[in-house]
Amino acid sequence: MRAIEITHPGGPEVLQICERPLPSFKPGEVLIKVQAAGINRPDVFQRTGNYSPPPGASDLPGLEIAGEIVDGDFAGSPFKKGDLVCALVQGGGYAEYCCAPTAQCLPLPEGWSAVEAASLPETFFTVWSNVFDRAKLASGETLLVQGGSSGIGAAAIQIATALGHRVFATAGSDEKCRACEALGAERAINYRTEDFAAVIKAATDGKGVNVILDMVAGDYVPREISCLADDGRLVFIATLGGSSANIDFRHIMMRRLTITGSTLRPRPIAFKAAIAAQLQERVWPLLAAKKIKPVIFKTFPLEQAAQAHALMESSSHIGKIMLTV
Repeated sequence: MRAIEITHPGGPEVLQICERPLPSFKPGEVLIKVQAAGINRPDVFQRTGNYSPPPGASDLPGLEIAGEIVDGDFAGSPFKKGDLVCALVQGGGYAEYCCAPTAQCLPLPEGWSAVEAASLPETFFTVWSNVFDRAKLASGETLLVQGGSSGIGAAAIQIATALGHRVFATAGSDEKCRACEALGAERAINYRTEDFAAVIKAATDGKGVNVILDMVAGDYVPREISCLADDGRLVFIATLGGSSANIDFRHIMMRRLTITGSTLRPRPIAFKAAIAAQLQERVWPLLAAKKIKPVIFKTFPLEQAAQAHALMESSSHIGKIMLTV
């Protein structure tokens, strides 16, 4: 099969087309003929040598795919040969074929193409796990999404809005802010020209938001703490702005705040299977009803993965960047 490999740590140009043996499925896995794969920040981190695959995972990049099941272990599975699915994988998505645990596969949402469906797993699993499971965003609570125009941000805004929450977001330009508001954010804040903490406090009558989903960290953290409501939860999924911060822990104690975070890729299959079940029950009906829509910025053929990564690193996109196979 054709695949994209990381020849050595470095810039986008180190992504090269190659020939690899067809992957062999293990018990509980299916072999998928890939039609589309999503580009995600962890792929970029892996390419630069800063995010190694977990033990036993493919060294090829790519964490989310969609395509046709062509073989596999179907014991106890709702799937069969010929089914179209999207799947969360630990690696190997930038290829013509990829294996995935059946428990991490979901049927293509009704009316969605393979490209659109492949944009879902990494972002939707991440958002659900962190916003709803870890941070426990509850009915009537508010959410602030940092980086609202990213693939993760667009997913978080749409899911939370569709489930009835007030959502705020930050983005790096007025154009991106308007895109966030079109997705459902009540107010999007241009972090280059506005103080997001002050805007949030004003918009919530001084109470602050209940949950913040953050992929920035660094010097954002003290301001995030200042605009959290009492008993608020701050959850980290990346540290694009730096991995350390200077904070006053008295605010944590006096206002009973929770600071947490997680990474999804190394978690066991059973953990991800539980997320998949919740997504199919709670979110897949919203996709079929078009209450959540795909946000695809640009699609590249597999052999242009380097160009796709360069676009990702430019941060000029709104929504997802995809590969077609």
